[in-house]
Order: sequence, then structure tokens, then C-alpha cells
Amino acid sequence: MRAGRHVIDIFLQPGDFYFGDCDTRIRTLLGSCVSITLWHPRLRHGGMCHYMLPARSRRSGQVLDGRYADDAIALFLHELRAQGTRPAEYQVKLFGGGRMFRMPRNLEGNELMEIGNRNIEAGRRLLRQHGFRVRASHLAGDGHRSLIFDVGSGEVWVRHVVDLAPASAPDGADAGGA
Repeated sequence: MRAGRHVIDIFLQPGDFYFGDCDTRIRTLLGSCVSITLWHPRLRHGGMCHYMLPARSRRSGQVLDGRYADDAIALFLHELRAQGTRPAEYQVKLFGGGRMFRMPRNLEGNELMEIGNRNIEAGRRLLRQHGFRVRASHLAGDGHRSLIFDVGSGEVWVRHVVDLAPASAPDGADAGGA
């Protein structure tokens, strides 16, 4: 980071998207959600999304919604067109899709409980489909991640914390001792 540079600090909530120039730092906190960072090394601009779900059934004319992977990619593509750039020019990094809770045996393999893996696969598929190449990733596993993306340098710092909360006992089950 250049000395004396005024940095705009942006924090992304789930569903948020931001694209900025070299004076931007973007942060977020991820559990099962996924973030994608795009960075153009020559132009020193880029962005980050924080999506929660793989896809939605969007009807024609509906506004793009960054909570969904397919819409988040569409938001990126809109920015790239506005900048006159192509997907292959960007360095792409993919983060998140973690498991936040210990899974009771009767819920293992439950599709709703595997949202992190579904988010990861959607991100990988959509990026590949649109000509992006993932340069680095930090995905899956247990716990949550804190990200900081410095758009000026293209660097992303990841702090991965594994602190799984126990899943609650199913209704009617005795969570206590004997």
C-alpha cells in the first residue's frame, strides 16, 4: 500500500457485492457462504462478492441479487463489460463454504446441511463456464473465515477459525446425561 493513500474500507454482508479501484479494501466474514475476489493486475481494480446460495430461479427483468452465486457472477460480468475487460485478464480467488456446526449422525448427508459444498461447486462451475481461472482458494473444512482483500495490491488475507458449535439435539431427544 502506498504511503499517504486514502483507503476506502468496505465491509460486505451476506449478499453484498462491491467492485472498486486501487484505493479500496474489502472485508467480509464467511461461514458456509462463499466469496470470490477478482483482481486486474494492470488496471489495479477488482471486486468481491459474498453469496449465500448456489442459484435461484430468476425471471426476465428481475434485479440481480448477490445472495445467489449465479447472480453474483452476472454482477461481475456487468462490471467487466463496463471496464472493457475480459474474464481471462483477472486473477480469481475463491474462499469459504465451511461447515459451521457439528452434524448429528441422523443429519449427515442432508442436502440442507451441505450448503457450503453446494456453494463451492456452484462457484467453481460458474467461474469455469464464464472463462475465469481460479488462481488460489481456501475452501470447505470446519469453522469460519475472515477475509481482507486489498484491491491496490491484489492480496487477500485469510484468517481461518475452527470453533464448531455443537448441533442442537433433534426434537424430542434428550440432550442431557443419564
